[in-house]
Amino acid sequence: MDIFKKKDFTIGSTGIDRVDEVVLGGVKQSILIQAVDPTKPVLLFVHGGPCMPIPGVVSRGQDYAVCITTRELVKHFVLVFWDQRGAGKSFNGAIPAASFRVERFIEDCNELVDVLRERFKQEKIFLAAHSWGTVIGLSMAARYPEKLHAYVGISQLLNWAANDQFCYEWLRAAAEQKKDRKTLSKLAELGLPPYVKTAKQWTDFRGLLTKYQSISRADMLSVFKLFMRSSEYSLKDIIHAFYSSFKLTYTQGLVEDFAKIDLETITKVEVPVFFLHGKQDFHLDGRPVERFAARLRAPRKELRWFEKSSHVFCLEDAREIERFIAETAE
Repeated sequence: MDIFKKKDFTIGSTGIDRVDEVVLGGVKQSILIQAVDPTKPVLLFVHGGPCMPIPGVVSRGQDYAVCITTRELVKHFVLVFWDQRGAGKSFNGAIPAASFRVERFIEDCNELVDVLRERFKQEKIFLAAHSWGTVIGLSMAARYPEKLHAYVGISQLLNWAANDQFCYEWLRAAAEQKKDRKTLSKLAELGLPPYVKTAKQWTDFRGLLTKYQSISRADMLSVFKLFMRSSEYSLKDIIHAFYSSFKLTYTQGLVEDFAKIDLETITKVEVPVFFLHGKQDFHLDGRPVERFAARLRAPRKELRWFEKSSHVFCLEDAREIERFIAETAE
């Protein structure tokens, strides 16, 4: 299988290209650090999921990573990708189920930010996030602005229950148009969001959304190929990423936490904030983000729409996001 593990770029001997383990919240977790110049500002990227670590350690030497490209980004930053607790290279079946809570993920990130500030002797770092990761990211920006230069939210999530309602209505309309009685029957069985009765209820709804390609209009095989090509992932790691991590992470406590997420209550963030959203995203409604950005008080704020992209960004838009984030450091 090693013949498939090809890198899109490499970093010279004067740079950094390594995978490290750090202890966050008492749990060993893996981070990927890539930089052409180790003196550049630090950028920590928080992946979505919460158990699908792209971009993460899987992205070592790979240019495209679902919502951003990185070949040029490593020239502007010390770029850090993090496999969150239980995800990818941070998978460990012994992690206590009770630790999979939204607040614990946020505090894991806070601890990692402090580790990076100390390691690279930088008072502040840049923070970017995608999808579920934006719950962590925006919470960090609101709570700990003194640690950040700026925050970039890609496919920003604000209120999980409200977004599930949007997804439910979109899915029902799509199933009615296709006369898909099986999906309509399953939706009727699940009932309206929020889905907090059982973790299975929540995951069954996600399965229906995936069936209707709410995340991406592209073939999800392209996402799987990122893992197959990864220099860091064995076949066992891939199985963990697509199956074991999912079962480990989505506990009853976590799905109950999801239903309580409401970042729309944030009125002020004391760092520059940027929101980037795909116009074709039917997995995460961008309209609340537009309203939120309009009323949010921040030193600088901006919302950019990407007309061609869904929840997974096309290569052209991913390159534009890379350029945009690089410009924030200038």
